[in-house]
Amino acid sequence: MTELFVTFLKIGLFTFGGGYAMIPMIQHLCVEQKKWITHEEMMDITVVAESTPGPIAINCATFVGLARAGLPGATAATVGVVLPSFVIIFLISRFLDRFLQIGFIASAFRGIRIAVGLLILQAAVNMLKKGEKSPLSRFLTAGTAGIMLLGALLGRNISSIAVMLAAGAVGLAVFAAQRKGGCK
Repeated sequence: MTELFVTFLKIGLFTFGGGYAMIPMIQHLCVEQKKWITHEEMMDITVVAESTPGPIAINCATFVGLARAGLPGATAATVGVVLPSFVIIFLISRFLDRFLQIGFIASAFRGIRIAVGLLILQAAVNMLKKGEKSPLSRFLTAGTAGIMLLGALLGRNISSIAVMLAAGAVGLAVFAAQRKGGCK
């Protein structure tokens, strides 16, 4: 329990930018370094964590903790990943007006935004490298990326939930067609 708590405390403490920025660190520590889960399990956990309510990093921590040590492990990992953010936000909220007026703090946050974008891009690239390479997965990846990019270029907010549901519907339709046709 202590190792789960400390591992996710480090992830929560040293990763800025929210859940997507934490995914590469979770993958590095839990898959590559500690070997608590496999790459395939990490991909499944990421998909489930994105599909369930709540922040993705908390959901990932909960699932990894559960896989590692059951309910106590899930609790330890979840508390570990949440605690740093809670403490930092609590302290910032006490001094928010003065905090954001400090020049070097404002500059640091502008720099952090760029790093967060790169961390999210790294998580996406890692998932694409390790993902399934079937024609359907390539079509869904390209289609989803195209829809999201087009929405961003046109200034439209595309719901990630709607995109996931549409991709799931396409996957189910292909599965049903393959089953009906007797082909793979």
